[in-house]
Order: sequence, then C-alpha cells, then structure tokens
Amino acid sequence: MFDPLTLFSLETEAGIVVGINYGMLGNNLPPPIQVVALLKSRSITRLRLFFPNHDALQALKNSGIEVILGTLNQDLQMLGSDLSFAKNWVNTNVIPYSKTVRFRCISAGDEVIPGDLAAYVFPAMKNLKAALDAAEVAYNIPVSFLAANGSPLLVNVYPYFAFVNNQQQIPLSYALFESTKVVVRDGGLKYRNLFDAMTDAVYSALEKGHLPSGTPKRPGINRTEAYIFAIFNENLKPPGTEHNFGLFYPNMTEVYPIDFK
Repeated sequence: MFDPLTLFSLETEAGIVVGINYGMLGNNLPPPIQVVALLKSRSITRLRLFFPNHDALQALKNSGIEVILGTLNQDLQMLGSDLSFAKNWVNTNVIPYSKTVRFRCISAGDEVIPGDLAAYVFPAMKNLKAALDAAEVAYNIPVSFLAANGSPLLVNVYPYFAFVNNQQQIPLSYALFESTKVVVRDGGLKYRNLFDAMTDAVYSALEKGHLPSGTPKRPGINRTEAYIFAIFNENLKPPGTEHNFGLFYPNMTEVYPIDFK
C-alpha cells in the first residue's frame, strides 16, 4: 500500500535513521511525558505525530527528539483555501514549541493521495509555507518542487498487508527481511526483501521521485529514513490486525525487541 504524504522539511541531516509513529487511538495509553521518557531510554531519536497534540509537544520540549508533525485530514481544505487558517495553525501548533522542539517536518495530510482530499494537499502546502515564512520559521521546503529542493516525499509502505493479502505468492522470509536468496527479479534488479520492492515501485511510478533509501533500483542512495508503525498497541483502532501493530504494550513493556541504537 502506497500513500504519499507531502511534507515540509524543517531540517535535513545525513544519516541512516529509524524513527517511530506515535498513534494515540487508545484509552489505556500512558501520558506523553512517560512516552517521551520511554523513547529516550530506547535511543529513539525521531518521532512522527499524526496531528498536533499539545501534551505530547509539551513533553517533547528539550528532549532532543526530532518530530514530524502532521495536520488533520479534515483541516486540509481550510489550510489550502484560507491563509489566515494556515497562519493560525502554525501560530498555535508550531511557534510555541519552535525553540524547544526539534521539528523535522510538517506533513500535510495522512493517506490522502489518492482520494477526495488529494486536491487540497498542494494548496495546503503553499499556505503552510507562507505561514511559516510570515512567522520566520527556518525550514527547507518541498512542495511541488520536491526534487529541486532535494527534499523528501514521505510514503507509507506496509509489507505486512502485501504479505497477508498474497500469502500464496509472497514467502514470509521475503516480507520479514530474512531471505538469503533473491526472490524477485525485475530485469537486472534483484530483490531479497519486500520493502525494497515496494519502495522501488514508487520510484518507478514517479519516474524521478526521491525517497531517502538505497534499493536495487537506486543503489547510490545510502540514506534511509523510516518510521515504524507504531509505538503502542491501540485498543480503539479497528479490531483485529490494527490492534496489534505496537512495539510496546500500553504498560510500556515490549511486544517484541528492537534495537534503535
């Protein structure tokens, strides 16, 4: 599943980094101040918030954790059509924290391309840019000129869903990065894991797209930036699979081990 998210990059930095998504659809989750302490204890240095949550932003002050801050999908139309709304959004959700929270990106929407809200993404980005300019917030801006600015296009890639829906065709080891042999050949390209194949499908679709990772199709790009979904199992998500995407239970014990160092 590919769901492009266009975003404003407030800071760029070389390196290979894995961050995590902070979902909040649960009624038994720990308070943000405890979550930030957990992230720091596990050396997690990058975080994505799907929407502004002021308790979380307050907890992130002076934490050193870099943050992708999202906008609510229902705000996209107003962000794109009303500059004063965009300025108020920035003044409310960015400016109060801009000196103490390390904002890395502002993402305009979540899983809206393709879809009915896709037409509002670019106008929203332009107005957010203007609002950031007016507030004199330093940033690197990727809008329709993503490539010209060397800025990222954020894409949701879920190997799990591809595997679950095609278990007869996709080996489990290929989905779990465990295959020691080539599973898929595409001309001269060789794939040992599903993530690379799905990412390269986006490259092919965009032709000149830039995503920060090295894959068989783009071996010269050695900068990989990925955000694991998600911190916690969230009990208010749709029942079944989506209840169980977390790295941690709500009591902050591990579901399975992962090393972010």
